[in-house]
Amino acid sequence: MAANEVDSTLLKLESACSDLRTLLQTSAKMGKDLEEVDKKFDSIDETLSTAAKRVAPLQSLAMAAKALETRINRAVSPALDLLHSFKLSESFQHKLIELSDKLSSEKNPTKRLQKLLKYVQCVDQLNEAINSISRDREPVIQKLQEVVEFLSRTKATDHYRTERLKETLITLRALYESEVDAMKFDGLLDEALLNLQDEFEIMLQQMKHQSIGEQQADEEAVQPVPVASELGTEMEVRVLRRIAETLAANDCLDICIDIFVKVRYRRAAKALMRLNPDYLRTYTPEEIDGMEWESLETAISLWIQHFELAVKTVFVSEKKLCKQVLGGLSDVLIWLECFVKIADKIMAVFFRFGEGVARGNREPQKLFKLLEMFDSLEKLKLEFTEIFEGESGADICIRFRELEKLLVHASSKVFWEFGLQIEGTSDGFAPPQDGSVPKLVRYAVNYLKYLTTETYSAPMAKVLRTEQMWKAGILSELETDENLLRDAISNIMEALQRHIESKSSSYKDKILPHIFVMNTHWYIYMRSRNTEVGKLLGEQYMKQKYKNVAEESAYMYQWQAWRPLVRLLEKEESEEQNTKATKAFVRGKLEAFFKCFDEISQRHAGGYSIGDADLRAQLRGATVKLVVPVYSEFLNTHLTLLSGKSYVSPESLQGLVGQVFNGTDRTGNGRLKRQDSKDRVSARNSVSVEGDLKNLRRSRSKYIDV
Repeated sequence: MAANEVDSTLLKLESACSDLRTLLQTSAKMGKDLEEVDKKFDSIDETLSTAAKRVAPLQSLAMAAKALETRINRAVSPALDLLHSFKLSESFQHKLIELSDKLSSEKNPTKRLQKLLKYVQCVDQLNEAINSISRDREPVIQKLQEVVEFLSRTKATDHYRTERLKETLITLRALYESEVDAMKFDGLLDEALLNLQDEFEIMLQQMKHQSIGEQQADEEAVQPVPVASELGTEMEVRVLRRIAETLAANDCLDICIDIFVKVRYRRAAKALMRLNPDYLRTYTPEEIDGMEWESLETAISLWIQHFELAVKTVFVSEKKLCKQVLGGLSDVLIWLECFVKIADKIMAVFFRFGEGVARGNREPQKLFKLLEMFDSLEKLKLEFTEIFEGESGADICIRFRELEKLLVHASSKVFWEFGLQIEGTSDGFAPPQDGSVPKLVRYAVNYLKYLTTETYSAPMAKVLRTEQMWKAGILSELETDENLLRDAISNIMEALQRHIESKSSSYKDKILPHIFVMNTHWYIYMRSRNTEVGKLLGEQYMKQKYKNVAEESAYMYQWQAWRPLVRLLEKEESEEQNTKATKAFVRGKLEAFFKCFDEISQRHAGGYSIGDADLRAQLRGATVKLVVPVYSEFLNTHLTLLSGKSYVSPESLQGLVGQVFNGTDRTGNGRLKRQDSKDRVSARNSVSVEGDLKNLRRSRSKYIDV
């Protein structure tokens, strides 16, 4: 069994050795084949190397051709676009010529505006085409330059062709530069821009301010301010705006602005010149002070009207037009600057006249015109600052405020100096010789009455408040307008009282001072009591300061003028005896009475004046009550002693007293007419006047019943 296993193993070994021999034979054969393959690969590699060496130049040429093609395509495409832009500009130029011919022949305004708008659009298109050429020419030439340099560097073509291309490129560059410059500055575009400038100016000139100066026949009449109107139609404004934008886009912005400002300034100035403001030629303080007051008064009234009209009508319209036409430009504030340029010179003329008035002399009557000017500026202040808004209008607004300050200063100075002038007239001027109310008192009362009317009281109070604020500071506690005005008026009234006291002391006649004080104080009271002056100062103040003083002066007048007459008829003890001496004495007293009465009447006729009819009537009544009862009692008491003699009846004496105060029924020399016999009564028929004689020392206020 072991032998069998050994045999089996040997058989397997033999089989394996046989396989190994077969494998060795096969390997030897494969080695030979591999050697053959290796030889073939070496041959192929040698062939490929030879082919590669032969193909390499062609490959380089192909790559160069591809690069040249790329550069040529990159240069040709923009060049074609540039040529297209040239064709467009040429077509737009032909279109411009056609539109220009149509525009010049068109007479219908509406159709002409439509054609002008198309003309502007065509100018914009031509400008865009030229800008495209100008913008693209350099990149196109640069790309062509790159192609030429590539050819020269790679020697893709011969030297001769390269040089020709370089020369052509230089010629093309010079041609582009000259052609584009000619198209922009010397060609049809430049001519079209000049035409647009002319059209722009003509259209602006045609836009006029309507309803200015149409109602100026009556210069002094207060006329309503015309409402600001549209200066052009919507189509006109649209065309002007497009022209302005086109000019600005073609480096003509400065020219556009100059045209606009020049034309619109002239139009605004001409509109205001239709108001005939010749007064504005006089503006220095010296020239204004040399004007007649009536002329100056009229000039100031016109200035107020024209200033308001300029601001509310002319400048509002001009500002709107500026914004409509120039508001679309790149600089958003340029239209405001243009508007301020238009208004600046015109406003300067108005300002210098107002400043001249404010800096002129300080006559009292000038106060009212100064207040009117100040009030008009106050009413315009808000609208003025809105019109001249922003940094552009700052200078005009500053000058406006400076004029207001001048007017406040001038108004307050005139007012306070008026009080000083009243007191200052105490020296060198005699009072009225007849005791009448002096012109200064009449003027001052009417002055204050006028000042306290609704028209002037508010601006005067504002002037006083502004002045107080300047002195005390903004944060100080200010009085009310009413208190400020009351105190100011009181100061003038007190100055007037001091003036009256000073004048009354200069009379030599002992009766005239009382007549003078009575007349003046009564005049002030009666002329002020139911006016705004009286309401402002108060009834209590007016009675205490003026009515009471007038009544006291009336009492003193009666005491000095008529009391001596009454005293002549006072009863004496010697009159009780019925003797011849007593009769002569009584008749002598009666004669002395009428002699004294005649003297009193002559003094009243020639030297005393009581101008107020109501005051005369009250004095007449009081004097009749004082004199006639005493005279009647005297006649009744001495009836027996006066028998056989005819004397003036009490009723006739009452008429004579009335003549003293009425100033009627006098002879040429001022003496009272003697009564006819029918006015004389016998002592036997004399009757007493009804009513009892009241005590002379009764309350003084009862002598003048108001």
